[in-house]
Amino acid sequence: MNAGPPPLPDMLAALIGTPSVSSVNPNLDQGNRAVIELLAAWLDDLGFAVEIRPLAGRPDKANLIATLGRGPGGLVLAGHTDTVPWDEGRWRSDPFRLTERDGRLYGLGTADMKSFLGLAIEAARELRPERLAAPLVILATADEESSMSGARALVDAGRPLGRHAVIGEPTGMRPVRMHKGILMEAIRLRGRSGHSSDPSLGNSALDGMAAVLQALLAWRAELQARHHEPAFAVPVPTLNLGHIHGGDNPNRICAECELHIDLRPLPGMDLEALRAELRARAEAAVAGTGLAVETFPLFEGTPAMATPASTEIVRTAEALTGHGAEAVAFGTEGPYLTELGMDTVILGPGDIDQAHQPDEYLALERIDPMLRILRELIARFCLRA
Repeated sequence: MNAGPPPLPDMLAALIGTPSVSSVNPNLDQGNRAVIELLAAWLDDLGFAVEIRPLAGRPDKANLIATLGRGPGGLVLAGHTDTVPWDEGRWRSDPFRLTERDGRLYGLGTADMKSFLGLAIEAARELRPERLAAPLVILATADEESSMSGARALVDAGRPLGRHAVIGEPTGMRPVRMHKGILMEAIRLRGRSGHSSDPSLGNSALDGMAAVLQALLAWRAELQARHHEPAFAVPVPTLNLGHIHGGDNPNRICAECELHIDLRPLPGMDLEALRAELRARAEAAVAGTGLAVETFPLFEGTPAMATPASTEIVRTAEALTGHGAEAVAFGTEGPYLTELGMDTVILGPGDIDQAHQPDEYLALERIDPMLRILRELIARFCLRA
């Protein structure tokens, strides 16, 4: 008989000690296979059927699907294995060494969100397949922090994984059933350069972008007038004008200008429809000027998520935590699991305030309550009565 996984503190130390940064910057990007191999070995020791699915074109990155039990339905405990990059020299301790200090566990990924995967394995340690009425799946994904390519690969495969899902993102142990989506888009105008002393010698892309900016501000006001969801702290869609660059010298007419925007849609707002409207607004703003308009995504975008309050997973999570389900502004892999047919809740022991910054930590006092919640979720959705 296998000895089983190491004790929970050792699992957490190994996960934090194994770098798995994902980044849109190729110089910072790393694979996650070493983390996947750790999880796979521990879950195999517990009798899970383990599948490692490399991402297309990236053999150093993979998803892990580990299943105990058989049949339809069941519960998926999900988390991403990657972290954001870290700030060199700004941590009080090594970000890749799990450090206990002041009642906290410090390390990159403690809150967001490697610790949840260790806790999920610990919660399943004593399970036996013969006790299960429905399967338990532990799902570990790649590249949530950069491209969502791990979650997208699951959707592309189209294989059902379970009926109910809990993603252990940092929510302070309060269930989340809704979040906004994310669109990051670019608008590029091309005109013609010329000497600044005579405007007729060129066609200014900067002048055209001024008109586009006004059109986008008007569109933002329209979106916020039409769409409202009071569950969110900011109850309307937001549109941020985040980056602009054009021209190269004061005495030259600007031939090219590019604007980057961030749009956070509410549930029910379709990403492709928003993209089409963005392009239409930009084109209308410079119609008749002779400027060329190009719009393109800076990344594929993430849909909003809204799991109905009446679903069993939401009601169970509320009962176990003592908190009503909330809405948050940050995005998750939830919409992709929803697309695969799962009712999904976001619920984890970390705090979003600790994510993506130096000295990230998980409070030790969160560990036992989170284990209790996970064990009760497993009992509710997987064990025989």
